Amino acid sequence: MTKLSVVPIEILIVEDNPADVDLTKLALKKAKVMNIVNVATDGEEAMAFLRREGKYAEAPRPDLVLLDLNLPKKSGMEVLADIKNDESLSCIPVIMLTSSEGEMDIYKAYKSHANSYVTKPVELDQFMKAIKSLEDFWLAVVKLPRG
Repeated sequence: MTKLSVVPIEILIVEDNPADVDLTKLALKKAKVMNIVNVATDGEEAMAFLRREGKYAEAPRPDLVLLDLNLPKKSGMEVLADIKNDESLSCIPVIMLTSSEGEMDIYKAYKSHANSYVTKPVELDQFMKAIKSLEDFWLAVVKLPRG
């Protein structure tokens, strides 16, 4: 009988709010799918991580990016554009996970090729359900490209 090797899903959370990072990590920790979570707290750090620059030279390539819209140094929209315009990064699915419900933000995100746009619920149980839904779809149903 052949033993299957399980390769964990690499997730990059790009979020400057420590409480949201902790909640997202907690929700993902409960996932049925094995995952490894890395965090970037601003847009410039996210791009350095993704491009494996400086201290991130040995960083793993994420299979999925959870990206906040409102970030210091470089906005989430700028990070999204950088990812989708970089041939070596463009196939990484990017989920906008943000508090903005603005129609223009949603439009711009999809126009810039976001793979999905999820508004962070304010209430804890709803936030946990939203992350669980993302986990169910992106980590259990969808086949992610391995880079």
